[in-house]
Amino acid sequence: MTVPLTKGLHDVALRTMQLSKDYGDRPAVLPLDLQVPFGEHVALVGHNGSGKTTLLKMIAGLLDPTGGSARIGGHLSGSAPARAALSWLSDAPTFYDDLSLREHLEYVARLHGVDAGVNGSSNRAEELLERLQLQNRGDDIPTTFSRGLRQKASIAIALVRPFQVLLVDEPFVGLDEAGKQSLLDLLDEAAADGRTLVVATHELAFVDRVQRLLALRDGELVYDGPPGDADVRQLVRAG
Repeated sequence: MTVPLTKGLHDVALRTMQLSKDYGDRPAVLPLDLQVPFGEHVALVGHNGSGKTTLLKMIAGLLDPTGGSARIGGHLSGSAPARAALSWLSDAPTFYDDLSLREHLEYVARLHGVDAGVNGSSNRAEELLERLQLQNRGDDIPTTFSRGLRQKASIAIALVRPFQVLLVDEPFVGLDEAGKQSLLDLLDEAAADGRTLVVATHELAFVDRVQRLLALRDGELVYDGPPGDADVRQLVRAG
């Protein structure tokens, strides 16, 4: 079951404190102090290799930092409470070789204390399959899917479970226009429900929806503000 995040006076959904990552003598992310309040809708942009994926993986607890730390609702990234509250949608989805898409959804939902109710009952899993145009592929093995279908499947898996913070890395890559619109709608709904979203993307249609834009260049945070800045929007396009 997801552990509720404490929304105390001094708590934020996501916090980094001098968080950094080096690969040998090459810095990937320079020391970063960042706070994202509960319910904020954030886009993370920058050129390829700017450090977006590295930053998100450290926040998610999937990559050990060289220095500093990250916390989800006050819980150290990678700890059980942080993992329970955070859902991670990677740009390189992986799946079990012997599970169908519906079985993936059921497994992830039950792992987080939710009755998935697959195979015909009214439930979140079947809703996601329909909205992502996957209703006819639910009994198929995702490892056999095309790039676009794999991306849609990973979106469904990330959203079928409860979460309070969603970290997303380049979710629009490989999606057709219908898939992009479905994802935009699902992200809008998550934000409207008060979830905290941080999405690394080059998709201007998403950037135009957010409250806050973060821009990285060579591992350094070079912009933190509203998404309307023309120079920063060039970073989105250049990525």
